[in-house]
Amino acid sequence: MKLTKRTKQSRMHGKSMGGHGYGARKKHKKSGHKGGKGMSGSGKRADQKKTLVTKLYGHGYFGKQGITSKGTKRDKRQRINLSNIQINIEKYGKKTSKGWEVNLKEYKILGSGEVKDKIIIIAKEASKSAIEKVKKAGGEIMIQKKVKEKVEKEQKPEKKKE
Repeated sequence: MKLTKRTKQSRMHGKSMGGHGYGARKKHKKSGHKGGKGMSGSGKRADQKKTLVTKLYGHGYFGKQGITSKGTKRDKRQRINLSNIQINIEKYGKKTSKGWEVNLKEYKILGSGEVKDKIIIIAKEASKSAIEKVKKAGGEIMIQKKVKEKVEKEQKPEKKKE
C-alpha cells in the first residue's frame, strides 16, 4: 500500500493557521505590501500605488469629492473675456461693412482686456465694464433678451385705440 502525504493546506486546520506558516494571510499574496493585485490596497495609506492611480484616474481619485446640499447648483454659464475675443476675432466673428460681427449667444462677456476694433457682439449677458469698453471702441453688445424684444416689437403691429 502506497502512502501519500496530505498537503500542508489540508493538514493545517488548527487555531490561527490562516496564513499556513507565512504569518498573516496578507503576507503570502505575491504582491509585497500592496495588499493584493489591481486596485486592492489603494486605500487611505496607499502611497505606493499613487503613481498608478494618478496615471489611470488623474488627481480626482484620492481625497474628498465633496457633497453639497441639493439646493446648491453649479454656475454653468460660459464666460469669455474681451481680450480673448480680440485675439481670436477671426475665429469668432465675420468682417462686415459695420465692423466685426461676433455671435456668442451662449456666453457672458467679461470686461478684462482692451478692444481695438469695432465689434458688434450678440451675447447672453455682459458685464458693465465690457459694454463700456466696446462702446468706446465704436461697437455694441446686443444682449439676447433685448434682441428678442426688438424683434417682437417689429413683428407685431401696434393696435390703435378708438
